[in-house]
Formats: sequence, structure tokens, C-alpha cells
Amino acid sequence: MTGNIDLWPVMADCERGLGRPEKALDMAGAPEVHKLDKAGQVEMRLVAAGARRDMGQLDAAIVTLQSPELAANSVQPWTARLRYAYADALLAAGRESEAREWFAKAVEADRDGSTDASDRLAELDGVEFVDALSDDDDAEGGDVSAEEKD
Repeated sequence: MTGNIDLWPVMADCERGLGRPEKALDMAGAPEVHKLDKAGQVEMRLVAAGARRDMGQLDAAIVTLQSPELAANSVQPWTARLRYAYADALLAAGRESEAREWFAKAVEADRDGSTDASDRLAELDGVEFVDALSDDDDAEGGDVSAEEKD
């Protein structure tokens, strides 16, 4: 596109979007990845794990996400998304208790609400959210009728 290496993960994700996860994986293993900054390398890891999931390789997706960045105690801009992807891959592989733990870690790191990790965690804990304005509420007085205005 521009020749800028920073777009490598985006281009790999485009390959996934075009139904070519194998090409995305090839790009994830290319020497260009070593030229990316830490954020770009994490993004490439997310793309590669997604490609593995596209191919039905859940265990490989989980392993792909296991990294020093995942295990780090410090919170970086990518931490919530990385933990979320890991939790989601664990859940897809049927490892619910581990997924719950990682969704909770994603919530801790998600300072700007960029993921729905809190909703996913609540769902795993059996919490149901009910719409406060259901159709029954509207029929029983949620709307002001013409008679009430007078």
C-alpha cells in the first residue's frame, strides 16, 4: 500500500477477510514482523491467532497468543484486546474456567471500554441483563397518553 511496515498486520488481516488465512499466517512468519514495534507485533499475533481459528486450529490459536505481553503485569494499549482474544479462544476450545479468568483480566485492563469483556464475564457468571423498557412497560404507562397531558 504505502510500503510502510506498520501496515503489515492490517494487510495480513485483509488476507483473512478475503478468506485466505494461510496467507495471513505466511505474513505473520515473515521477516517484516521483526521490524514492527511492540504494538505491531502484538497486533500481528492477534491476526495470526484469528487465522488459526479461521482454520479450526483452536489449540494453535491459544498457543499463538501466549506471549510475554499476555503474561505481563503492566497494562499497555493492547493488553485488554490481547487478553480478550486469549479468553475468547479458550472459551471456543471449551476451557470455560480459564476463559473466565482471562475475561476478568481483560476487564481489569480495559480502561477505555474497547472490548465487551465485562459483558462476556457476566454471561459466564450467569448474569442476565433485562431491558429496562420492555414492551410491557410501554403499554403500562411508559408513554404519556393524551389524557395524562390534560
